[in-house]
Amino acid sequence: VVVKTFACGVNYADICIRWGLYESAKKFVGWPITPGFEFSGVIQWKGENVTEFEIGQEVFGASLFGSYSECIRVPKNQLFALPKKMSKNEAAGLPTVALTAWYAFFELAHTRPGAWVLVHSAAGGVGSMLVQMAKIAGCHAVGVVGAGHKIDFVRSLGCDHVIDKSAQDLWQEAKVICPDGFSAVFDANGVATLKQSYAHLAPGGKLVIYGKNVMEDLSRSLMPQMGKATFYPNIPCQFLSMTTANKSIMAFNLSFMFDQIELLAGAMKQIIGWVEEGQLKVARVSSYPLKQVAMAHRDLESAQTVGKLVLTMNDH
Repeated sequence: VVVKTFACGVNYADICIRWGLYESAKKFVGWPITPGFEFSGVIQWKGENVTEFEIGQEVFGASLFGSYSECIRVPKNQLFALPKKMSKNEAAGLPTVALTAWYAFFELAHTRPGAWVLVHSAAGGVGSMLVQMAKIAGCHAVGVVGAGHKIDFVRSLGCDHVIDKSAQDLWQEAKVICPDGFSAVFDANGVATLKQSYAHLAPGGKLVIYGKNVMEDLSRSLMPQMGKATFYPNIPCQFLSMTTANKSIMAFNLSFMFDQIELLAGAMKQIIGWVEEGQLKVARVSSYPLKQVAMAHRDLESAQTVGKLVLTMNDH
């Protein structure tokens, strides 16, 4: 199916791709590469065996790279009809963050109602989804933000407690809120927080790693040549000690999972249902014209943004 793109989402993964650090980019495409994992638009052309969609229909979807473009061709299973309750910009910023959060929470953490979970970067795209999914699942959510102007937004999502690590001692506050430890911690910060995230798990707790956002200071040493093997900082881990601590570490990257068609389609169906029922708010969206992609990346790297950034193809 060929889609004329209205907007595409901006993710931190796109920045890693620009640095040459994204393993799936190296595996599936190589450099030079057009970034972009998600989009909204209107169908321009479809194969004769595609009966689920019509030419001219408004859709949104996920792509394995390439959505920073005015047109994109994707398999039909990566497309979804645009819900009435979502704008094109909102839909363009939904698939990557929502599917990442869904898989992290419901497939990996699988946390029971009443449990306490901690979400790093709670004001971001994935973080804001994780907070809401925790509440949908009947859990208590503690969100971590890096600036005071993000607190009210995270509270509006239903977060039980918000820790502003720019003004508070993150782990001291976490200990006060949940002295027995968390059933799950969701961490995309990388080396900055992984040790303490693991240390603050309760027995039986799970540390779910889905990214490595705090890597800008390391990017030059990690990227000797574009697309070469990434050097990851060594974080000592005693694997057998987990059997005594009864803790687990899990990690994933959604871009390696596009072949799990039924799983992701089922997840998106559930996500769309929550949006239509009003249980799940789409991320707050800030839009930039495609020609301002450099500015969008700079803003995302600043860690001062709230919600989701999208690029629009029509300069507004």
